[in-house]
Amino acid sequence: MATNGKAGNIVWHKSSVDKVHRQELLQQKGCVIWITGLSGSGKSTLACALCHALYSKGKLTYILDGDNVRHGLNRDLTFKAEDRAENIRRIGEVAKLFVDAGVICIVSVISPYRRDRDACRALVLDGDFIEVFMDVPIEICEARDPKGLYKLARAGKIKGFTGIDDPYEPPLNCELALPPKGNSCASPCEMAETVISYLEEKGYLHA
Repeated sequence: MATNGKAGNIVWHKSSVDKVHRQELLQQKGCVIWITGLSGSGKSTLACALCHALYSKGKLTYILDGDNVRHGLNRDLTFKAEDRAENIRRIGEVAKLFVDAGVICIVSVISPYRRDRDACRALVLDGDFIEVFMDVPIEICEARDPKGLYKLARAGKIKGFTGIDDPYEPPLNCELALPPKGNSCASPCEMAETVISYLEEKGYLHA
């Protein structure tokens, strides 16, 4: 019996079919591709392009998008500091389950604080957490403003908006950084191929 968090008297049940078996079945290795960056930096666009490119190679992926997750699993959470941390914690725990299932889990979420991203990294084995930093300056993100959120934040209608009146802490040791080329960024397909090249190099596209 064990106590974990607020739950007591719980036991971990092992299955005769484990992660290695599932990876052999899928002919790939489970991992988390954690895409972080400011709003408007292209996280969701990259996630979709990467998902499509890997699908075309016969690889199973699943996207955990920050906005999408708040429609269901995290619909009870606000944007207060403690709820933001819980939002990331839950996403990290779900991503961990996908990794155990042998799935390539693509997480697309601002996740502005290093401590929260590092806590999610610690949930999986070394190497299975691939942090991809959308290294796009706020000037470019704000010029894009696809959801009109920067405009609302500048007008004071959104409080605690990342990059305006709440900080974003860029990764210090991410696996991949995708900076813009001059005043523009590489195409989503080009960025996806960069990530796929990394996955191939590290052996994640084979069991």
